[in-house]
Amino acid sequence: MPPLEVLIPTRNRPAELATTLAGLTAQTETDFGVIVSDQSDGEASWEHPAAQAMLRVLEAQGRRVAVRRHEPRRGLAEHRQFLLEQSAAPRVLFLDDDVWLAPNAVRTLREALDVTDAGFVGMAVQGLSYLDNRRERELEPFEPWDGPVEPERLGRHEPGFARWTLHNAANPAHLAARALADGRLRPGGWLAYRIAWVGGCALFRRDVLVECGGFEFWRDLPSSHAGEDVVAQWRVMERYGGAGILPSHAVHLESPTTVPDREAEATEVLGRVLR
Repeated sequence: MPPLEVLIPTRNRPAELATTLAGLTAQTETDFGVIVSDQSDGEASWEHPAAQAMLRVLEAQGRRVAVRRHEPRRGLAEHRQFLLEQSAAPRVLFLDDDVWLAPNAVRTLREALDVTDAGFVGMAVQGLSYLDNRRERELEPFEPWDGPVEPERLGRHEPGFARWTLHNAANPAHLAARALADGRLRPGGWLAYRIAWVGGCALFRRDVLVECGGFEFWRDLPSSHAGEDVVAQWRVMERYGGAGILPSHAVHLESPTTVPDREAEATEVLGRVLR
């Protein structure tokens, strides 16, 4: 069992999945495994020749690789819970199937998780088509963690919720450039900062995520929902804390979403259930 496993849920995205896997083949971190779970309508995305080639590369590198078909579809939260149950690694990286990671991403995340002792750390996915679109007002909530990462209560009516704007468009790239310019981020180093949540690329301590319920709340959600990762992260943050990491080595492929129906926001639905 590797000390870290990358968990990738996918559906109807063979090209994107191949690109995501290609990013993993180039990682400088050597000791990790990969589990892909597919819910495609037809042929599994990992059966595409390009994705197959990248899986073979990972195996040739000595990495543990597993692929699964998971049916029927019961929503994103249930799919993530299934993946979590497939892994016994002490660290699990939930990586979306449309995110390319630069070579130092996994190593940096693993180091940041160990140094900060947080429940999870993440790299916000950045859309580089927006690189020339500077949104200075959206960067205003930025606040580095000065000292250890601490537990923090988040919610839609909590002050920290305003930080969600930090991860819009190419804002993570602009934040990193600004942090380099003012000396808060060293070249080749990393900087932890306060977040509302991190979508698409988040590394958890597995025992902490399980203790906080994982994604078991899927039973209280309709099958069409969004924001399940926010719920899981808020629960971990409340007990153990969480942090974003700059610079982000995660690039969003900017493909059309496979979750067009976002009327059922998980945090709102679960809030009504609890009430």
